[in-house]
Parts: sequence; C-alpha cells; structure tokens
Amino acid sequence: MPDAVSPADPAIPDPDGPADPEGVSVSLPAAIRDAIVSAARAAAPLEMCGLIVGSGIAAEGGRPLRWVETRNSASSPYLFEVDAADLVRVSLEVDARDEALWAIVHSHVASPACPSPTDVRGSFYPDVLHLIVSLADAEADPATGRPSLRAWRIAADTATEVALGIEP
Repeated sequence: MPDAVSPADPAIPDPDGPADPEGVSVSLPAAIRDAIVSAARAAAPLEMCGLIVGSGIAAEGGRPLRWVETRNSASSPYLFEVDAADLVRVSLEVDARDEALWAIVHSHVASPACPSPTDVRGSFYPDVLHLIVSLADAEADPATGRPSLRAWRIAADTATEVALGIEP
C-alpha cells in the first residue's frame, strides 16, 4: 500500500498549499514533459523513473536539456529506485559533458503528484529537483486531460513545491 500524503505531517507537502515560498520557478520543454508522460504510461502499473540532465542545477538557473529514462530496480507500483548502474552511467556522462543532474523523475500510478513519506525519506540529492507525474484520472488537468506533473525541492526531510511551467 502506498504511503498516504498527509498535510498534518510537516515533512509532507500540503497539496493545496502555496508553491515554493522563495518564489523560485522552473520551466520544462513540452517535448521533455511529453516523453516523461509517455514513459509513465508505458511503465504502468509500475512506477517509472528517470533523470533530467541540465546545463546546471535548477536552483542556480540551469536549464533542462534532456530526459533519460532509467530502470526502476524496485519494480513496484508503490516505490521507485533509480537503477544503480543507470545512475552511475548517467552521472559519468553528465560529468564528462560538464552538465548537471537537473531533476529526478518518477510516477505515481494512482496517487497525487506529491512526494510520499517514502519519497521524502529516500531523497539524497537536495540540490536536484524532484518531478512527479500522476497517472490518477482525478489528478488530470480538466482542460487538457494531461496527467498532473509537479516539481518539488526535497531537503532536510521537507518537500517544497516549485512552480513548474511548460515551454512550447
């Protein structure tokens, strides 16, 4: 059973609360968003995961460059774990190209695009954004039907939403 999102837990975001209080926002090319959604749908009913490589760290103005789908070594509908070999391969490639990990991405098959307690506890990259796509029908954008995709900063056991825009 997946961990429930509870606004009463200070480490868990209030899904109706404000975005990042520091006013930070990021944007993502529509092509990367579409690739993420496609990968999430293809992996369902299991969670999908991957990495977004950027020109630098998002909080320092880095821009997303490309999406790299990775294997979910947890192979679970409730949990993701970026495959260690995939993480090493991408990390070496990123270092060689003088790029940065911009975001860690995973899907929630039937729950909101908010970090679960397990997601928060398992976050070890405080400078890297976390993007979550929800495939739950109730979370879809009512105007477009697209799955919900939200960005989060997770540090010191706290998740803070970062405003996410989509570029054409």
